Amino acid sequence: MRQVCFLAWQSLRFNRLQSVILIFGLAVTLYLPLAVNGLVARYQAGLVQRAATTPLVAGGLGSRFDLVLHALYFRGRVPRLLKMADVNAIRDTGYAQPIPLYARYTARRAPIVGTTLDYFAFRQLCLARGEQLLYIGDCVLGAEAAASLKLAPGDRLMTDPENLFDIAGSYPVNLHVMGVLAPARTPDDAAVFVDLKTAWLIEGLAHGHTDITGTNADANVVLSRNATNVTANAALPEVTEVTPENISTIHYHGDPADFPVSAILPVAKDEKSAALLRGRYQGPEATVQILQARSVVEELLRLVFRIKRFFDANAALVAAATGLFLLLVVVLSVRLRRPEMETMFRLGCARGLMARLVTAELAATGLVSAALALIAREITLALVSLW
Repeated sequence: MRQVCFLAWQSLRFNRLQSVILIFGLAVTLYLPLAVNGLVARYQAGLVQRAATTPLVAGGLGSRFDLVLHALYFRGRVPRLLKMADVNAIRDTGYAQPIPLYARYTARRAPIVGTTLDYFAFRQLCLARGEQLLYIGDCVLGAEAAASLKLAPGDRLMTDPENLFDIAGSYPVNLHVMGVLAPARTPDDAAVFVDLKTAWLIEGLAHGHTDITGTNADANVVLSRNATNVTANAALPEVTEVTPENISTIHYHGDPADFPVSAILPVAKDEKSAALLRGRYQGPEATVQILQARSVVEELLRLVFRIKRFFDANAALVAAATGLFLLLVVVLSVRLRRPEMETMFRLGCARGLMARLVTAELAATGLVSAALALIAREITLALVSLW
């Protein structure tokens, strides 16, 4: 067998160009299905893991998929908003600690997530630089958001206007970047986190005004002035940045119980409490739906990844076509090597030596191609994980 391997190696060395073309052709054929299956498996595992760490998701009635994707990945919009009264109602049951979310706006296309400090503890998010949220108008950036926006603690980040042509809408708010979170390899890395009150400020439910009590106030915005009161007209501009000087002027309009939230993450004490909580919000009179995030994500994956069957069928057809081409190459190669075979027979070699020699060459080519395909697959997965 050693002599056969030696002859096969010498034959591959002599026909270098043919061997290299054959090896890389087989490597590419093997790489494509291996890389696709690896990427799909990793993507699916990431989705399921995110859902597994979020047992329950609560939101308005409507699409289950939209609600779960919004609460877990801050993508899209929920069909119906909830109120802080719904958050308080879940807390009053005693079955779970609700974490409200309000993710409707963006800042330079990064999603702004209004929540409470409980969210950071729930997701185990730690600061890499800077400080945690302290006042209205502060924000904390995920690691990916900080890198893409090129911001650091102490910088400013302006929110995106919801509608450039809505002159009666709320003003964009200039947020203070307080800190940057450590990389978590989750959708939290791409988000901008603010307090709920800051999210409502962006919504326009709260605002502050420029100080007009001083002697240097703009006379164009003052209607009347006396010893005790100063009355302004509609031209009084709203503040677009919360500072120590104007934070006392920030005020909210309406009942805080009616302020909106887009989703709630009920953190149940145990499985029994989770089951009791879900049972309380079932029935035709319920206005809030509480879902098991993992079951919804797995159902969504079963629907989405049906297309993977086409990739598998395509890989099988490509493999069959490659096998036929390889067989054709072997047959033509044997015909071209007929003089070589006759020389070997005249030297006393057995009739089956040529068959073993061709088999050894194919085995060596296949092993090298498979090794190259596996190496390329691991490099691809490593690069994807870095992105």
